[in-house]
Amino acid sequence: MTMKHLLLVSALILPLSGCVVAVNGSKEARFNESDWRQTQKANRSYINQLTTGTSLVQVMQDLGSPDFTEAFQQGDTSVQVLFYRTHHRRSDGMTTKDECTPLIFSNGRLSGWGDKAYAQL
Repeated sequence: MTMKHLLLVSALILPLSGCVVAVNGSKEARFNESDWRQTQKANRSYINQLTTGTSLVQVMQDLGSPDFTEAFQQGDTSVQVLFYRTHHRRSDGMTTKDECTPLIFSNGRLSGWGDKAYAQL
């Protein structure tokens, strides 16, 4: 194959490689969808095994950074609420609190989780 033929073939094939990405969609978008699904499944599984008294530090080491946080003082008790994504409501590309499970910590220890516990604050 001559250099002229090689350049011609390269010039014809190179633009087609971009078409494959456009036709098949973004690999990153497919990974991200799979990633949030795996994350919320792992979060649900971990939360289902929780027991009251677990430390805030341990939960954050195991689950990583929460999607949302709240903190306040209630009398002599320091309260922190960590929200982790556990279920899907809307396909809008955003995580909202209604797609998360709240974990309530009193003075650094898990005192409850879920909507009922959060509503009692």
